[in-house]
Amino acid sequence: MPFVRSSRQLPAATAPQRELFGFNLYRVLEAVLLGTLALVPASFGLLESADATLLRATAAAYLLLSLLLLVLGRRPQLSIETIAGAGLALDIVTAALVLAAQQGLDGAVGLMLLFNISIGSLLLGLRLALALAALAAAAVLSETLLAAASGGGEARLFEPVALGLGYFAGAGLAQFLRRELAYSQALAEERASQLVDLADLNELVIRRMRTGVLVVDAQHRLRLFNEAAWALLGGHGEAACLADLSPPLDQQLRRWRSEPGRPTRPLRPHEDGPELLPRFAAIGRSDELYLVFLDDSRLYSGHAEELTLATLGRLAAGIAHEIRNPLSAILHAAQLLDESPGLPASEQRLLEIIQGQCRRMDGIVENILGLARRRRAEAQQVLLPRALEAFVRDYIDAHPMGPDQLSLRPTPLLTVLADPGHLQQVLTVLVDNARAYGHLPDQPARIELQARSTGDDRARAIEIEVIDHGPGIPPAVAARLFEPFFTSSAFGTGLGLYIARQLCEANQGSLHFVPVTGGGACFRLRLPGHAVGP
Repeated sequence: MPFVRSSRQLPAATAPQRELFGFNLYRVLEAVLLGTLALVPASFGLLESADATLLRATAAAYLLLSLLLLVLGRRPQLSIETIAGAGLALDIVTAALVLAAQQGLDGAVGLMLLFNISIGSLLLGLRLALALAALAAAAVLSETLLAAASGGGEARLFEPVALGLGYFAGAGLAQFLRRELAYSQALAEERASQLVDLADLNELVIRRMRTGVLVVDAQHRLRLFNEAAWALLGGHGEAACLADLSPPLDQQLRRWRSEPGRPTRPLRPHEDGPELLPRFAAIGRSDELYLVFLDDSRLYSGHAEELTLATLGRLAAGIAHEIRNPLSAILHAAQLLDESPGLPASEQRLLEIIQGQCRRMDGIVENILGLARRRRAEAQQVLLPRALEAFVRDYIDAHPMGPDQLSLRPTPLLTVLADPGHLQQVLTVLVDNARAYGHLPDQPARIELQARSTGDDRARAIEIEVIDHGPGIPPAVAARLFEPFFTSSAFGTGLGLYIARQLCEANQGSLHFVPVTGGGACFRLRLPGHAVGP
């Protein structure tokens, strides 16, 4: 079911075609009236004198040819100007024959011809219209002169001359109206085209909206909906009524209709789906239609979380900056004191505690500053084997490993599209977490990195996994791993994994936790990329 039907799908009927059909139909009516007049007996006295045979033959021929033009006018192969010009020529010839065959209807025939010339000129060009007007004027004037010559009387030229001038005036006025109508029609077509484009644009915008939109009638039958609504409600197959698509939403709409001011409640259409926030509005006058908007509550919570984190990040950045200076002084003083000879063991232990806690606070400050001043991703083509080897080497050099082990499994020749700095920061967070939590009590941490290519040529992606062999992560904790400020440790800030996922998403990637069968944990980083070579 499409959201809206585009007006481009409607058949186009041109105004000149309709005008030509009406003009030809009017000519058929004239032919019928002329035929009726020709069949009236002379005893009725409608005509002063008439050649009945010529008049009836003219009327019959006029009727047949008018019907033929009516049929030909419906064929698109013939131009409108050709049919209209042939029809006016037929009118002029018929008028000349009728004027020659009778007496008493000269004025009526001249006026009917004036009407035909004026209307027919709307469908003709200027030159052809004036030429036919001149032909009509010549036919009327010549009939008057021939009648005067054959009767021996004086020719009365006022009436034919006035009719001739009227033919030219009608043709000229029709040409003026024709230009105005053409301009108006072109303007209307341009406006219609713009409206069609706007309608198509509106349709596209509504289809691509992240807000679900549905329209239902008074019986809650689905009239229209967009893709977001169908996806949010988990639609599949055919659904004629709102109750078939989402019974809870149907019930809420019925309650809202009974109490229009009643607030709506969030609903969850299906177990695996998101929580939706419905809104209703009545539309239409003759038909009762109702507009339903569906918003994903995750969007609102996500925006609220972003605003909260942004505000908190700016505040924390200022505090962290003020803390870092005295913290550096404390750490420097502790290091100088540690170099003093002859310190007792108890005081040496106190200095170790001071230095350890200073480093921990410095790590917390660094995480907070990283959250506040995170820069935009600058994606580059990164050759993965070389980048991972350099990361393992640099990490081991910068972090005393002790008994812990960090190894890299053989990596195929892969390339990822990512910011190298962001990639290194994410891997550092994951390895730090694995060293801190991914080992069994009294055993060293064993951390492995591996990479592989997934998907097909149309949707190729590269997965990098950081795997430990520790006790694993409980499901309750795993569900909240990437929430900001959530931590299961008394020494953590709860920002490392959150920042790591944000960096992955900034590089058009993703970061997920994957449980490992038999113990351990796996964090899977997925980035766009491709394999190099055959």
